[in-house]
Order: sequence, then structure tokens, then C-alpha cells
Amino acid sequence: MEIMKIYELLLRVKLDSLKGKIGLYFSASWCGPCQRFTPILAEVYNELSRQGDFEVIFVSGDEDDEAFKGYFSKMPWLAVPFSDSETRDKLDELFKVMGIPHLVILDENGKVLSDGGVEIIREYGVEGYPFTVERIKEMKEQEERAKREQSLRSVLTSHSRDFVISSDGRKISVSELEGKTIGLYFSMSSYKASAEFTPRLVEVYEKLKGKGESFEIVLISLDDEEESFKRDLGSMPWLALPFKDKSREKLARYFELSTLPTLVIIGPDGKTLHSNVAEAIEEHGVGAFPFTPEKFAELAEIQRAKEESQTLESVLVSGDLDFVVGKNGGKVPVSDLAGKTILLYFSAHWCPPCRAFLPKLIDAYKKIKERNESLEVVFISSDRDQTSFDEFFKGMPWLALPFGDARKASLSRKFKVSGIPMLVAIGPSGRTITKEARDMIAVHGAEAYPFTEERMKEIDGQYNEMAKGWPEKVKHALHEHELVLDRCGVYSCDGCDEEGRVWAFSCDECDFCLHPNCTLGEDKGTKDDKSEEQNPSKEGWRCDGGLCYKG
Repeated sequence: MEIMKIYELLLRVKLDSLKGKIGLYFSASWCGPCQRFTPILAEVYNELSRQGDFEVIFVSGDEDDEAFKGYFSKMPWLAVPFSDSETRDKLDELFKVMGIPHLVILDENGKVLSDGGVEIIREYGVEGYPFTVERIKEMKEQEERAKREQSLRSVLTSHSRDFVISSDGRKISVSELEGKTIGLYFSMSSYKASAEFTPRLVEVYEKLKGKGESFEIVLISLDDEEESFKRDLGSMPWLALPFKDKSREKLARYFELSTLPTLVIIGPDGKTLHSNVAEAIEEHGVGAFPFTPEKFAELAEIQRAKEESQTLESVLVSGDLDFVVGKNGGKVPVSDLAGKTILLYFSAHWCPPCRAFLPKLIDAYKKIKERNESLEVVFISSDRDQTSFDEFFKGMPWLALPFGDARKASLSRKFKVSGIPMLVAIGPSGRTITKEARDMIAVHGAEAYPFTEERMKEIDGQYNEMAKGWPEKVKHALHEHELVLDRCGVYSCDGCDEEGRVWAFSCDECDFCLHPNCTLGEDKGTKDDKSEEQNPSKEGWRCDGGLCYKG
């Protein structure tokens, strides 16, 4: 690499003034993740720059000089002049920058130590210095050793702090918590799921304390604004790590934080009992305490017994809410649906995959009803207002929970709805058949009815029979590599751009698929000409492929 020559071109400072490690920071003011990462990098830079052994050079991806200057003014390091677009482009090309923020770390001789500097800084901060492979390996080994030798002190204390704080600002020694069951509550006040869970956790905490249980919670806030942190802690009856404590990122990594809210349970012996009991708290409340394996085995047995005795009424009736609504807004008693196969359709008007799936579901519904089968669908909306609900529901030929119905939240918890569209099948007995009915309808349409395991085995046998005599491997003029006959779900054919199902001839080396009829030149019955429309997702949700996920 001609790195030193590029430095001479871009830095416009004497090379001998740059000592130690160099970080090339590819970033831009318009990039949200960059805006969030820059303060983290600045904190690490300020601490290391005192030693004179670390320099950062900003390589801007901004669109104009004004944006560059505004963003650069918040940075304590050097930058490639914005006017030097040739050098910036060369650096992008040299380091194969595909996304930002991107941080390339070089040693004193210009050799690349890592092109994953963003991940290293996020995970290890200053402790990751000098950012070598050996140092990162050492850090990982230390973490593994810490997990083997874990104690409450090793989790909650640091070199500069041996206390947590109360909501009124008092310092509470970590030693006072030893011997108790501790919940580490990872939360963010601006995150809706955290805000909704906190009142439930407060209720459970106060009941356990009222019963004299040896239980405490320590908030690990991921808020970046002190006012939000203070407001959040002020409404909570438990303890917390201080605002923006350096241990919070370390603990998030240590416990492999992947979702919010998360409540990690540390047992009286200082060892981790459970990685996240938030769901158990939602479902069982104080009944989940003391969060031991034995308690969860007991709860699982209770859940199995509930599922065995489940009826449609136990799923859809809650107090006076014992009805669903029809197209004219009239109430239909849940008891009228008993003995039928019921599909619970979790969906929303704003969700592109939901709108794409709806015609397939309507088509399957009508075909099944034409056969005089006892089937009904109940729409359970995630729309944000009555107008959107009405607009979406008017195109559906079935029933629904009323918009804003309280049962929606409990049904989402019960069936663990994390993405939409989702289709849950309830059998004539009232017991759950499957939570994967959406995939069954997408691939098999009306033929998936009644959505049982036995029916899927029948269909599987039919498709195996269909493929008899087809070649296992073929060469095709549309692709340079050999294509292999493969079982899959729903896909888009690269030959005709239509949707295919079950069988495809695909490339092991590339993301390339052909319908059997495009490959073999005959109608093999695996096409579907309906394609998904592409539209932006709703705020607070992320649409990826065929699902929209929360947060």
C-alpha cells in the first residue's frame, strides 16, 4: 500500500509530527450512526492523546464544505481538507470503505492493524489500546476468565468506583449488595419497550420488597442525556450505575446485550442465573422469583399444562372483552367461533410485507371457505390510528379485534410476536396448531389448510413426487456456474423475475435462482406471479425482507 505517499498528499503537516497509532476516520454529518459514534471516539482520543501516541484523521463523506466544517468543528483531531476530494476518494478506494462510520487503525509504520476500529472502540474503548490483534485477544481472554471467576464485585465495581447510587444520589457500597439476588436492568428511557416494561418491573420489585425478599435492582442506563437519566431514575425505587459510567458498555458486551429491556439476574453467589428475565416478569410477575433454573422448569410445566387445556375463550376472552368485530362494526361473540380453525393475523397497514402478504391470505381464505371448511381469520392490528386500521380492515373479508383493544398486547406476549405479518393457527379444540401459518400460506396457499404437521408431511410428499426425474445439477445459459436442484421457501426467479415456491435450481457460489420451468423449459407448477411492493417502513419498526420487526 502507498499509505505514506497518501499521507504526504493529504495531511499537509509534517509526517514526523504524527507519532504512534493513526486512525483514519471515515464519517459524515448526515450519518446518524456516525453522529452517535463520534463522541465515543472523541472520549477515547482525548484520553490517549495525552500520551501523544494516538492521532485520528477525519476523512469526510459530507456533501458540501459547510456541512464538513460544522461537523469537523466538534472533533478534536485532524482532517483531510474537504477541498481535497481526490485524496478522500483514493482513501475510500484504498481501504474499500463500504459503509460509515469506518475506522482504519494503522501502526507507526503505516501498516494496517485493523479495519474494524469502530467495533474495537465501541467494545473496548481505551482499554483496547494499542488496538493490536494481540491486545484484543488478551481482552477476550480476560473476559472469559472474568466470567469463570465472576463475583458481584467483579461485575459492578471498577478501578475508580466501588459503589452504585440511589435515586436521591446517595452512594451505596457494592459490598452491601453481596449475598442478595440482583437484577441488572439495561434500559433506555427513550425506547418505547423499556418505557412500557418499567412500570411492570416496579410493581414486581415493590411486591418482592414488601414480602421481605432479598432482592435488588441496579439500573444500567444507556441514555446519553443526563436529564433523561435523572428523570428515569427518579421514577424508580432501585439503584443505578452513575450516569454514563464507563462500565455500561463493558457490561453490555459482557452480558451480550441484544435487546431492550434486558434484566440480567445475578444470584446470591455472584454468578449469573439468567441472561434476561424481562419476558418472564411480563408473563409471571412475582411468580418468576427467584429466577432459578428450578423455578423456570416449574413455570415451563405450568405453561405446558395451560397449553394442553387451552380453549379459544382462554385465548381471546378477557373480562368483558368477549367479542370480535365484523365488517359492519357489529360484535361477534368469541363463543360463536368455537369449533373452528382460527387464524390470528398480526398485521398493519403501514407494513409493506403485510400489504404484500394480504392478497395471498385473502385468496387462500376464499378458496378454503369455498370448500365449506370451518375457518375464520381475526385481524389484530399494529396500526397507530383508527383511520389506518379502518382503511386496512375494509379490504379484508374477515373479523378483527377492535382498534386499540387491550387484548392485543397480551396476545402479542403470549405468541411472542416480534415481527409482522405473523399468522397463528388455533385448531377446533382451541389449542395452538402453529405460529408459522404465514409461511405455510405464502408457500402452499389454500393447500396448507388445516395447517397441521400431518398436512405439511402430505404436501412434502407431493413435492418430492413432483421432482422425480428432474436432474440434480444443470448448466444454463443465463448463469456461468452449475445450478443445483434445491428445496427452498418463496424466492424471486432470476430468469423471469416472478415468484417461485419450494423447488429452485440455485447456484452454490452466487445468490442466483431459477424456477424449474425456466430451467427445464416446462411448466413445473412452482411459479407465483405476485411480487411484494416496496415502501418505507413505519417509525419504530424495521422492515427487512418479508417481515417488519419492532425497534
